[in-house]
Amino acid sequence: MDPRTTSRRTFLSLALGAPVAGAALAACGGSSGPSSSSSSSGSGGGGAATGNASYWFLSGQPDQGVREGAVKRFNAANPTTPIKFNSYKNDDYKTKIKTALGAGQAPTIIFGWGGGGLKSYVDANQVEDLTDWFTQNPKVKDRLFPSSFGPATIGGKIYAMPTERVQPIVLFYNKKVFDKVGVKPPTTWGELMDVVPKFNAKGIAPFSLAGQSRWTNMMWLEFVFDRMGGPDIFNNVFAGTKDAWSDPLAIQALTKVQDLVKANGFIKGFSSVTADSNADQALLYTGKAAMMLHGAWSYPIQKAQGGSFVSSGGLGYINFPAIDGGKGDPSDTVGNAGQYLSISSKASDADKATAKKFFTTGVLDDEEVKGWITGGGVPIVKGTEALLAASPDADWLKFQYDIASNAKSFAQSWDQALSPASAEVLLDNIVKLFQLSITPQQFATNLNAVLGK
Repeated sequence: MDPRTTSRRTFLSLALGAPVAGAALAACGGSSGPSSSSSSSGSGGGGAATGNASYWFLSGQPDQGVREGAVKRFNAANPTTPIKFNSYKNDDYKTKIKTALGAGQAPTIIFGWGGGGLKSYVDANQVEDLTDWFTQNPKVKDRLFPSSFGPATIGGKIYAMPTERVQPIVLFYNKKVFDKVGVKPPTTWGELMDVVPKFNAKGIAPFSLAGQSRWTNMMWLEFVFDRMGGPDIFNNVFAGTKDAWSDPLAIQALTKVQDLVKANGFIKGFSSVTADSNADQALLYTGKAAMMLHGAWSYPIQKAQGGSFVSSGGLGYINFPAIDGGKGDPSDTVGNAGQYLSISSKASDADKATAKKFFTTGVLDDEEVKGWITGGGVPIVKGTEALLAASPDADWLKFQYDIASNAKSFAQSWDQALSPASAEVLLDNIVKLFQLSITPQQFATNLNAVLGK
């Protein structure tokens, strides 16, 4: 749920550990760029076969450098039990990890995003149950955001170590455009709908949207569902509850999204705009669109590509507005609560022990925490407020930290939470919903047909 140019598709593209077409690959945190596949410190092949712990992760700077740094520091401190690591481009990684898992030759440490992908590993007995280990090592668990453990937990048991940073979806807006039109950022859905005609009257698109990429549309449904009915609606979907998509609150949420489309809430021709090109970002910082719903990874893109837009104070950001009469908590969020490291069940006992020592002493050490902050991210570690406050991006970092640490529910991106097959049907039907070619009821019927698959 990556930024191949730092856009969400690099961050979000393991797509549940299996190759899924198009944007289903684009749902979760990862590398910041499309750099070539690279390897370091030897082959990353299966720990059980080599007798050495191994770790594969995504390439692309600056993320790759932060990940490599953590392993190199661990290896320097543990020269007799080093971890071999390889980095791969996003698509290469997806293919390679799937093949390696199927052959029983996965690396000792498996990089991923939890949710549906992790569940598929658990169902195939490919990863270790870490529940008891976390109980025995409470300091490891207690220093991390509680919300980060949601996507790592399958059937009440923990199968992955949360790591790296949070990536909430937020509502960005162009302050200069708002001042020009004379309106304020919306705090409710009603206010959001009220400003749509005001921007249109000035020739400014209310919302930028890269609709061709599909997952960008999905972010709207994730939030509208949450604000309408809280996390229960999608929790029922995830649990495979019969006719979960036909919940009356779900139908109302789908209807509200189509109401926004019908009101010309999105940039004209949004279905042909792509996220990989960052065209949606450019529409915001050039003032052609007033607002954009996007992930936290959008901030460095706008900072790097938008000229003085960010440095001059032109970029604003708020959590998604409440829905009038909705049951959802407006402090809740959706997106990526972290990234995740699992341990292969096929690894040797010695390599599993090395991996757990890395989880204890190497993952999110002080230098890694600083690395994520330098890159504009908020590590999933408690007590980093002072470091965040010292950053040139302090306001933005504090905003993310507050969202992640205060959210009672941090819902995982839907196309990561669901199985790859269900995610593909979801994304296809979201496109049809936004193109007004199906009704909310038809959407629900089509998605009910793949519940639990």
